[in-house]
Amino acid sequence: MKLSLSNPFIRFIVLAPGVYLLWYLLYEFYLQPHTSFDSYIITNLTWLSEKALLFLGYEVRPHTGDFVNYVGIVDSHWLEIGAPCDGITLLSLLLVFVLAFPGPVKHKLWFLPLGLISVHLVNVARIVALVIIVSKNPESLQFHHDYTFTILVYLYVFGLWYFWINRFSAVKHPESAKAS
Repeated sequence: MKLSLSNPFIRFIVLAPGVYLLWYLLYEFYLQPHTSFDSYIITNLTWLSEKALLFLGYEVRPHTGDFVNYVGIVDSHWLEIGAPCDGITLLSLLLVFVLAFPGPVKHKLWFLPLGLISVHLVNVARIVALVIIVSKNPESLQFHHDYTFTILVYLYVFGLWYFWINRFSAVKHPESAKAS
């Protein structure tokens, strides 16, 4: 294996940390302290989660004032959606991976927006499930928050990566290399 940037694996190993570092610096030193980026994502997650719960037939607890990042079912506990749970890390991982991994720009232009939206919607489903769990069995919330849904959401993102690599990346697969 040659160690050059023409090798897709080496290119990815070099580009991914650099792209992630740029994203991290942009987020930590500009987006988080000087914009309402996190607040917008959390507000959207709250709103979508409430709409999903209503669609599923649950009565959602009304909130006002300082409780805009809380979701709950009537006669149950609130679930707080904090910055660590807003999915920005997951969104950035998908973004960095697809940008750093070789593939046609024309596919990246549609795959990234759809992938980011789908990850956001998976996070909404996670929040809805956690709200239902906290209403039925509050003692199990921590376990499901820390393990069940962390595993499921990261598996989803890895699945998108796998799909990108096998369907749209510019990397030749051993089977297709033999056929040519």
